[in-house]
Amino acid sequence: MTITRHGVGEGTGSGGRRLPFAKAVEADGWLYVSGQTPMIDGEVHGHGIVEQTKIAIENMLTIVRDAGYQVSDIVRVGVWLDDARDFWSFNKVFETYFGDHPPARCCVQSPMVVDCKVEVDCIAFRNA
Repeated sequence: MTITRHGVGEGTGSGGRRLPFAKAVEADGWLYVSGQTPMIDGEVHGHGIVEQTKIAIENMLTIVRDAGYQVSDIVRVGVWLDDARDFWSFNKVFETYFGDHPPARCCVQSPMVVDCKVEVDCIAFRNA
């Protein structure tokens, strides 16, 4: 089995600090994408859950596509919300990306870093 690590050393967290993990790891047709927040260049962007959700999902999908996978290859998404009351607003945005063929999903409430309202990760699969 070949294991490929994507984006090692490319991620930055708050304050522009380097993150010590891969953006994604690929093995035997599986792609495991690390958690993505609404960060751009190490800073949280977006003020509300809708805007932050769009940024976080776009960050995740960029990694998926850069690894050579498609949205339709995503089989599971994990979601962390800072505030459970944002669940339905998150769902509206989520549906625009995954439509009639959504992946499996888990959603939990968890405290986030300052100003961050959402984090998403995913697992994708494609036949080699």
